[in-house]
Amino acid sequence: MGLFSKIKNLFNKEIEEDKKKTSIEENTNDEVAKEEIDDELEEISSNESNNNDIVSDNEVVDNENIDEDIHDKEDVKSEKEDKKETKVKKEKNDKHNEVKEIEKYVDGLSKSRENFVSKLSLLGIKYTKISNEFYDELEEILITADIGVNTVMDFVDRLKDRVKHENITDFEYLKEVIVDELFMIYVGDDVLSSKLNIKDGETNVVLFVGVNGVGKTTSIAKIANKYKNEGKKVMLVAGDTFRAGAVNQLKEWADRLNVSFYGDDRKDPSAVIYDGVSKAKDEHYDLVLVDTAGRLQNKTNLMKELEKMNRVIGEILRGNPVETLLVIDATTGQNGIAQAKSFKEITNITGIVLTKLDGTAKGGIVLAIREIVNIPVKFVGLGEKETDLIPFDIEKYIYGLFKEF
Repeated sequence: MGLFSKIKNLFNKEIEEDKKKTSIEENTNDEVAKEEIDDELEEISSNESNNNDIVSDNEVVDNENIDEDIHDKEDVKSEKEDKKETKVKKEKNDKHNEVKEIEKYVDGLSKSRENFVSKLSLLGIKYTKISNEFYDELEEILITADIGVNTVMDFVDRLKDRVKHENITDFEYLKEVIVDELFMIYVGDDVLSSKLNIKDGETNVVLFVGVNGVGKTTSIAKIANKYKNEGKKVMLVAGDTFRAGAVNQLKEWADRLNVSFYGDDRKDPSAVIYDGVSKAKDEHYDLVLVDTAGRLQNKTNLMKELEKMNRVIGEILRGNPVETLLVIDATTGQNGIAQAKSFKEITNITGIVLTKLDGTAKGGIVLAIREIVNIPVKFVGLGEKETDLIPFDIEKYIYGLFKEF
């Protein structure tokens, strides 16, 4: 069994178990509601009966002492049961959220899956044997999926070697091999973390860079919403004093999400960032998300500006690492790859936020980013809602892309 088959079976099982649990809980809730009504009616009846009883003073005192002992023991028992119940609920909730995230990938990658997988499946019908013509058409399909020419050429060479070495003739097995090899493009030999480098008990800063129109400000807001809901104290800092309305736009998001905001469009961007990060550190904020100007026309000026921003942040944080996330619109395809190359030349990019992945039928850009610029994707946009920008997971991505392959 190939790697993808194992992932597919695991996720299919998790989804099925979640559906069963949800169905059981819904039925149980109906039964519990009925039992609660019956219990209330029984309690009312019991109280009415007790009101007719006459109890002596001595009996009351004795009963009170007994009741106190019973209540003390019940309180200890109840506390233990509450902790156990809380733990079980959290585990169930975590598993449910995991399944919801898998389903987001499946729904969000539907356009890419329909386009990509349908073409690959037709290859198995069109060709009765694995020939040079088969490989040529496979190359074309992968290139049009935005995986990138050089990446595809290397991939096909590896695939040919594996087919020859393992003497593969069955197309069903070949499909597994194709997906496994695509998975390996992203995983490669290096371990690239898709998690934000956030330290507990520290003020963490994330700079967002990218050209105008890629969804940078919206991405900042969605990430702020995620961490605020996880209990983090979050501040948004408006470092884009270049674009008209950028400061107000970010402030509107901060007000909407009920998180803190710092901005002043009359100041130099680095001065705004210095003041904002200083305030966040003094007031013990966990996370500071910084918007920056989205322009790439003048690389020299942008490089100097970003260097200055990193320098002033470094003075405040005293060496703590700063994440710099490049926001790319997935629908721009190879143009997005070109942006990644350019920004990588200008500053130290630690991760990619890939927006609008649900809006493209060419979902292969994730693999191209990893292979060509060697930067991990940290978040992907799979819808319009505030909760639809989610942490990137290569296994869920591959599953969502090839679920029906």
